[in-house]
Amino acid sequence: MTPEQLITFSHVAEHLNISRAATALHLSQPAVSGQLQALQISFGEALYYRAGRGIALTPAGLRLLVIAIQLRENMRQARDQRHAARTLQTGQLRIGASTTPASYLLPEAVAQFKKQYPGIGVQLVTGNTTEVLNRLTDLDFAVIEGEIQAEMIANHRAIEWQTDEVVAVLRHDHPFANQPLISLPALADQSLVMREDGSGVRNMVMKAFDAIDIRLTDYLELAGVEGVKQGVRAGLGVGFVSQLSLKHENSELVGVPLKPSLIRVIRILLPPLERQSRGAQAFIEQLLATE
Repeated sequence: MTPEQLITFSHVAEHLNISRAATALHLSQPAVSGQLQALQISFGEALYYRAGRGIALTPAGLRLLVIAIQLRENMRQARDQRHAARTLQTGQLRIGASTTPASYLLPEAVAQFKKQYPGIGVQLVTGNTTEVLNRLTDLDFAVIEGEIQAEMIANHRAIEWQTDEVVAVLRHDHPFANQPLISLPALADQSLVMREDGSGVRNMVMKAFDAIDIRLTDYLELAGVEGVKQGVRAGLGVGFVSQLSLKHENSELVGVPLKPSLIRVIRILLPPLERQSRGAQAFIEQLLATE
């Protein structure tokens, strides 16, 4: 007993005529008769009998017809769902994003995508770089900044999307605020405001100080980009943030490039091709077209 046989049986029961059912199914009459006979043999009991120029169902056939109709409807719904998925009419995307792309790059991209594909729901799963990497297997794809280790991305592929610069962020009245560049050694004696552990910005800044043999031990730790900026506004010291995060700031805060400069890559992390949905593919193509 196969789904095809049951669906054919439902069509024959609808028409009560093998020839008309064959026409509706775009099959030959012998093909339809063969499926009916195979179904009846497999079922082990008569399902129909000849009645004039057509057929009539036996009690067993009537009971089986209920299931056959349900199967036929389920198959129709499955085909409709397949069509909707292929044409991006429906679907759901879970996009992982570390703080900088989540706050300053992806909202506009999501809005643009939703205009083109309003039936697809988009959920941004945000966190610092480490938190997003730890959830990769639950996501359709991810966008993160900074360095990543191969063992942390499993079977995912990394595509370089954009570059970003980490700068010192200061209050406008800080003595260094008007300088074109600030050297890292000059900041070592300042009160510093750092992101939380696991942040890509924090890791990058710490490695930069380590590279010039400066070990930072005394600093204030605040969570998130906005936490750092609020700390700087309050006069707690000099912070480090993405240049992107200062795009819409007023003159209260100033971003000054560092020497040596801290340039990092923002990457799109893609799952293996066999796991990539059409919706994710469309979103990624949009991102790559607007880099």
